Amino acid sequence: MKKGWEVKKLGDVAYTISTGPFGSVLHKSDYVSQGVPLVNPINIVDEKIIPDPTKLISDITKARLSNYVLQEGDIVVGRRGEIGRCAIVGPNEAGWVCGTGSFFIRPLPIVSSHFIAQLIRSSVYRDKLEQASTGATMKNLSNTALAELLIPVPPLPEQQRIMGVLDEAFASLAIAQANTEKNRQNARALFESHLQSIFTQRGEGWVETKLGQVCTFVGGSQPPKAVFSKTKSDDNIRLIQIRDYKSAKHIVYIPRAQARRLCTADDVMIGRYGPPLFQILRGLDGAYNVALMKAVPDDSKLSRDFLFHFLRHSTILEYVIYHSSRAAGQIGVTKETLEPYPIGLPSLTEQKKIVAKLDALAAETQRLEGIYQRKLEALAALKKSLLQQAFSGQL
Repeated sequence: MKKGWEVKKLGDVAYTISTGPFGSVLHKSDYVSQGVPLVNPINIVDEKIIPDPTKLISDITKARLSNYVLQEGDIVVGRRGEIGRCAIVGPNEAGWVCGTGSFFIRPLPIVSSHFIAQLIRSSVYRDKLEQASTGATMKNLSNTALAELLIPVPPLPEQQRIMGVLDEAFASLAIAQANTEKNRQNARALFESHLQSIFTQRGEGWVETKLGQVCTFVGGSQPPKAVFSKTKSDDNIRLIQIRDYKSAKHIVYIPRAQARRLCTADDVMIGRYGPPLFQILRGLDGAYNVALMKAVPDDSKLSRDFLFHFLRHSTILEYVIYHSSRAAGQIGVTKETLEPYPIGLPSLTEQKKIVAKLDALAAETQRLEGIYQRKLEALAALKKSLLQQAFSGQL
């Protein structure tokens, strides 16, 4: 520990660490259309407090809950879900009320609210709080565990110096992250723009037709859950489900005899339900269920690769979202939606050339997105490292 620093329990540097009102004290019937906002974990967004207009209470209820009224400089901490989510109460939020799912910390003058908030957000102390939490489905943190958290406490001027360094560094990081994210979006937008122009402007000699005249849409089959298995064998096959097709964790297999609809990696597959609605997928191999639909082109007129790119351009996406049907309360894509959609077709030779250009541009876009993603990860790692240095006396 750095000279002059002390180790204290969080509860020892706070006037109070209080849990918000329990459900027996605050009821849904207390909510009003105009009034004082409650602050629950869902209201803590990007380290700021965003009120929910559906969670307001009257001044009378606020007076009854006076022990939970927030003051400027308090730190609101979520006590369930994402451990470590917190925000500082500013002048605009002073007088709002701590909600059921939150704690609030009212620091003593010997510590800075900003110092404590950044400490709670840091990965080291989030991990400590995570370990002190209970619950298998959703983590819950007790105010006792929060109060018992051991933290470094440098002198107040040193806390303020550290926060000044972090604020300056984080401002620069935020600009770098925003610019990198914009570059990543621009790379994707360039590809999308090129894709859109090809299929909306079209070329000389293209023949206008409808998707249903050059493509067949084959819906999936839903086997009973009783035949699902987590074990792969020669007698079964993977069942592709749109919600988990990328997840090794949720892979299930079914007997081959139950596999009514099959797809291979070359097939063009359509996700019928969302979110997001109308995913266009390839690389799937197995049986597919009712959440997917196979697009089978007439290969004498339309190549699979050309069809794959065509189904990804934004105009057809807008059309599908607008015209999709609602079945059993869920919006879904049907073949009846897709079959009337117009498609312009060049010759198969021209389709091949267009696909080659699009594949090359897609590969370059993916390469650039990968570079920008790695840069974003490096910036996030730098922020994490700065926080670790700050609370170990190395900054």
